[in-house]
Amino acid sequence: MEAGVTFEDGQLVDWTAFQAARTELGAGFVRILGYFREDGIKSVDAIEAAMRGGSAAALVLPAHTLKGESRQFGAEPLATLAEAIEQIGRNCVETRDRPDEALEHVVTLRPVFEATLSMLEREANPLVERRPVSGRRAI
Repeated sequence: MEAGVTFEDGQLVDWTAFQAARTELGAGFVRILGYFREDGIKSVDAIEAAMRGGSAAALVLPAHTLKGESRQFGAEPLATLAEAIEQIGRNCVETRDRPDEALEHVVTLRPVFEATLSMLEREANPLVERRPVSGRRAI
């Protein structure tokens, strides 16, 4: 993960980017967030399987997919983690090496993905009580 960003920081989502995506995607937002959930689960499973199998090539596509989809929703720490796994996978393909150095990132991936997804879904739920914006009173 990026230096200075830890899972415990609670800064898993850039809420400004999240709101921009919500505005841009409009009525399709919840459906696309559902795709992120489905694709993310598949990507994390595939990355873990690739790591268990020692296959650098099999790390690349699911990590690349997770990286892009995470950035769309402002989940930068998750995207950064997926990008590190993708890059290690690409480098190991070129050097015909096992992706052992990705292990630490892969172990961290599922808990970061699950915590991030939980935050995104909680914020997207229309039944969740919204916190008032600083300086404004809730109605």
